[in-house]
Parts: sequence; C-alpha cells; structure tokens
Amino acid sequence: MNKDIKMLLEKVVKHDYCIGCGVCASIEGSPLTMVLNEKGKYVPKLNSEDVCKRLDINVNEICPFANEAKNENELADELFNQNINEKDQYIGYYHSLYAGYVKDTNYRKNGSSGGIATWLSKKLLDEKLVDGIIHVSESNGPVLFEYKISEDYDSLLKGSKSKYYPVEMSKVLKRLILSKKRYALIGVPCFIKAVRLLANKDSRIKKSIPYFIGLVCGHLKSDFYAKSIGWELGIEPLNLSKIDFRVKISDREANNYGIEVTHKKNPRKKISNNKDLFVTDWGQGMFKYNACDFCDDVLAETADVTLGDAWLPKYKTDSQGTNIIIIRNAKINSLFNNYKQELFLDPLNSNQIFQSQVGGFRHRRMGLAYRLFKKDEEGVWRPDKRVRPSNKMHRKFKNIFDMRSKITIES
Repeated sequence: MNKDIKMLLEKVVKHDYCIGCGVCASIEGSPLTMVLNEKGKYVPKLNSEDVCKRLDINVNEICPFANEAKNENELADELFNQNINEKDQYIGYYHSLYAGYVKDTNYRKNGSSGGIATWLSKKLLDEKLVDGIIHVSESNGPVLFEYKISEDYDSLLKGSKSKYYPVEMSKVLKRLILSKKRYALIGVPCFIKAVRLLANKDSRIKKSIPYFIGLVCGHLKSDFYAKSIGWELGIEPLNLSKIDFRVKISDREANNYGIEVTHKKNPRKKISNNKDLFVTDWGQGMFKYNACDFCDDVLAETADVTLGDAWLPKYKTDSQGTNIIIIRNAKINSLFNNYKQELFLDPLNSNQIFQSQVGGFRHRRMGLAYRLFKKDEEGVWRPDKRVRPSNKMHRKFKNIFDMRSKITIES
C-alpha cells in the first residue's frame, strides 16, 4: 500500500478524526472512495489492498486533521498577511465586520439567517467573477443532500439554508480538474481548509476556485441526526425523504425555529419547533463527528468571507434572521460597498463577533485544551492543534466537556 495512504488510514481514519470531506479521494490516482459508514458518517475506503501507486500529492498534506498539513494560521498568513492589517485571535484576519441581512425579503425568507450567502453567491455570478457556485443542495440519490454546482439563481436557491447533514466533496472536485470554469466554494471551516490545502498542491484547483465562502460552524452531524428528527415526528428512517432544518416562525426569536420533515411514500409533512425535539440541543452534541471536538476554527479563518448567525441580543429577536459577516477579501469587500443599498449592514467590532459565537469558542478552545490533555494522558495519537493541552480549569467545565463527549459517543 502507498505509505502516505497507509499513514492517513492508520492515524486520522483509524482514530476517528476524519471529517469525511473527501479531498483525499479527489486527487488523481487516489485509491480511496468516500462511503457512508454504519455510523452515518463519510469515511475514505481503500479500493484495493494492493494499491502501491505513487501519488503526486501526499494525502497527509491536504487532510485538515493530519499533522503534516499546514494549520489555519499558516494558511491564513499566506492568503491575507500582505493585504490585511486587522487580525484577531478568534476571528483571524479581516477587512470588515458586520451584522446584516438582505433588504429583499425573498432572500431572508429562503435563507437560514439574513440571506447574505445566497445574495453574495448571486452577485459573484452576476458580476462574472465566477461561473458557478459549489454548494450543498438536495440530492437525487440515496442520501438527502450532496455537493452540487449551480450556475444560475434558480438552482442556487434550491441549495439555500443550512444543511446539518454529512457531505463529501470528492465528486465535485474531480469535475473541477477537467473544467476551465471558475467557482466559489461554500463550506464549513474544515472543508474550506482542506480545499485550500489541495489548491496549494494542485494549480488547477487553485485556478478553478478563486473565492471561498466559509460558514460559521458548531459541528457536523452524521445522517442519524436527520433520521432521528424524522423518527421523533413519526417518520421511520427509511421513509424520510426531505428535511428542512430551518423553518422561520414569525414573532419568535431567530434561534426558535421550526424543523419540517417529509414522508417518502406520501407528500405529508410534519413540522415541530426545534426546542421541542429531543436531539436538537446543539450544546449536547448528539450525532457529532468526533473530529469536530478536535477543531479550533469556528469562523472559517481561511475563507475569503465568513457568514453565520448573529446570536446577539440586538438581532436574536428578529425571527427573519441576521448574519454576522467577516470579510477578508478585497474584491468581496468592494461588492458589499458597491451594493450596500441592497443590504442592511451594522458595523461590529471583534468582541461582538466573538460574543455572537461565545459558546462555540468555549467548547472549541477551552474544551479542546482539556480534550487534548486527556488524549496525551492516554498516550494515543491525536491531531496537532493551535490550542495547547491544559488541565487547568474548574471541575464544572471538565464535567460539562466529559458529558458532551459521552453523549456524542453514546448517540
């Protein structure tokens, strides 16, 4: 077996740090294929045990959880250090910080938050800055969602809203190698990092994806999350055909949204408030990828722009949703300035951005330090992170982090 593939499988995959992004399976000649395993998570599977072919790219240098790969600080320095002066320990580099939404109500209606992701994607298409958008949309196959490429607004709209569901990118990335078009990629922080790493090794990918749109991330879910919601609402797992994770409910706070599921054999739909369901408490971390507990990037620090929910008292009361916006790319910054009449934009400072995701930072920085300490005490392999291992925290927090880990494993 190729020694680099063997190292990836014996370290990252065997120890359950694979996030299922599919970048390792996308490179030319890779003997890996992404499969959905018995835990409802994507993992790479070796096509043949006797594959010894040398690959032009070391898979351990493009895996976001392999120690041979550059970390977020190193990548961000290469990308933004020459053009941006502002930098924050939690946000990374940035030109501009906002809370905002699109004034056209159709964008907010069809989005999870303020509709900025769809608006920006359409602007990139309209301005001919890209030919298509690589994003997660409904699948026509056995899974509910998958990465697709949209080249017009109508297909783009079908992929709006958050998808708390496992996806992988190998199929779309293979298409890019043969394409001469330009795309913007929308993804969670580790997926953005993985493709940035790949782009550093493959000039065709670098040329194909001039813009990266990052999404604020709490963690990635296995497909059991969607199935469990459906089952709780009376639809058994094999009969779940559709799920809308973010249905806005008027006169309620933005985080008090609905979830709608659809039965495969008939068109009946069922909807419930997310807070009335057993598995939807995000802090508990049911059906979470283990890799997410060993990630310290909440705000997609290697993306050209990062978008998420403005979980701040001032904006949370608006049921239609508001985005936080972190801009790191000068061209995207110009787009926001040139079309600001189409948007509501409220400038924020770095502390307000931090406070909007304070729970995520607590778990992914302080909690990560504790989890790294425990792994080192066990003497087992784990990814190198920017956070240093530490056991110096109140017992209350240790108990919380231990219980969250147990819930993730048990679920």
